[in-house]
Amino acid sequence: MATAYDIAIKQEQSEKDGIAPVIAVENLRKTFGSHMVLNGISLSVNRGETLAVLGRSGTGKSVLLRIIIGLETPDSGSVCIHGQNIVGLAIDRMGEIRKKMGFLFQHAALYDSLTVAENVAFPLVHHRKEMSRSERGERVNQLLAEVGMKGDFGKMPSDISGGMQKRVGLARALALEPEILLLDEPTAGLDPISSGEIDDLILKLQRERKMASVVVTHDLHSAKTIANRLALLDQGNVVIEGTFEDLQQSNIGFVEDFLKLS
Repeated sequence: MATAYDIAIKQEQSEKDGIAPVIAVENLRKTFGSHMVLNGISLSVNRGETLAVLGRSGTGKSVLLRIIIGLETPDSGSVCIHGQNIVGLAIDRMGEIRKKMGFLFQHAALYDSLTVAENVAFPLVHHRKEMSRSERGERVNQLLAEVGMKGDFGKMPSDISGGMQKRVGLARALALEPEILLLDEPTAGLDPISSGEIDDLILKLQRERKMASVVVTHDLHSAKTIANRLALLDQGNVVIEGTFEDLQQSNIGFVEDFLKLS
């Protein structure tokens, strides 16, 4: 089991080696009413690394993502992006940091009234005012080609499958050339073939872009495929953090049960 001390030592060693974590979460706590969602968790992610966060429903996985991107405020603890603690940061400064993050929502969250191309262009229209219309169109076409959707730019979200919507959501998440990619249940609701295609796409993007990524998922097979490390949460705590092999070799009862039932 990786404790906060273990993670701090790992982070210190990374800094000595010149590889400071892109994301560093320290002693993060969050409650909703009397329900403790995150109970002092600590995690870090380096450039080019993917961390998969696993656990049962209601264990704080999606809340963790929302705190990292600044959509939720923790009760205590810190979230450092490139060494900058974003907790309590001014809105304008947080907005600048958020531009470095790409977020894929669980259900893709495409705008129903916009075409595929317009959905992907949305961040560029709002945050890249210097781009001409032709430059923006070229960028959108490049992104859609990258996720295998080049021929579908004129379609509406209702005209494409769930897997294709996830691809478009990924293209939109990549529009601003993020250094961090946050993925909330990227394979949820997809058939095994579509899930495999999304996993392959995420691996391809990671090889090419070397982003720091956090993936929240119930899909153990997907996590095993795309992640360098996995963190298993239960009752707001990190039960274990390490490689898939570390989880397999664990004699912690909850870990053994989770692997059997997943």
